[in-house]
Amino acid sequence: MLVSSGAIAVGKQVVSFGLKPATTSEKQALAAIGQARLMMTYQRLFSEYNHTAAQVLLTKDTIVNGISCFNAKNTFEELFHMGMIPIVNENDTVATHEIEFGDNDRLSAIVTAMLQADLLILLSDIDGLYTDDPNANPDAKFISEVPEIDKELLSMGKSTSSSKVGTGGMAAKLAAAQIATDSGADMVIANGNDVENIYRITDGLECGTLFLAHKNQEFNLFEYIAKY
Repeated sequence: MLVSSGAIAVGKQVVSFGLKPATTSEKQALAAIGQARLMMTYQRLFSEYNHTAAQVLLTKDTIVNGISCFNAKNTFEELFHMGMIPIVNENDTVATHEIEFGDNDRLSAIVTAMLQADLLILLSDIDGLYTDDPNANPDAKFISEVPEIDKELLSMGKSTSSSKVGTGGMAAKLAAAQIATDSGADMVIANGNDVENIYRITDGLECGTLFLAHKNQEFNLFEYIAKY
């Protein structure tokens, strides 16, 4: 399963939209254009390996509503049974501030928890977690493994990169790590510019920052989503 962002950014490229979208309707229109182009790209790429991509668009309401969440889980399970590759994104075309996840780091962790997956890989433009922003502080130390997430670690959540149209940053990735590890999944932050990193991670080699799972018996996905 792949959680992919970029619908709005791709939509901007398609229609040569020069400025950052300012209104909700502009963002939703660009997302509608970009999501279609994204899926065309994924279908073409996966077809080269004899796989088929399937689009799954979610909003926060999908997860917090028991019936729709149950239906979403059944859809995922059937797609896996059919050998399809689910491509998941937030449904930016209809999502508003009240029902949006906010960033795909959290979305990927929420889907990980919903499906009780055992591993989440977040691919970014950095090698993993540092004690400070490595772009601003040359003395920042790389952290290869995080056995447990505490308040001190969460305070490190300073954005190490920014996007004119995207959302997220290290704070969002640490929030995602909290969700994933509490649900019982390991999580890795690694550099997506090197595609070989995916193989290294799945082969058990040291790569990026590994957040170790520590299933929290009190973790409730519905309560978490409702709070933020």
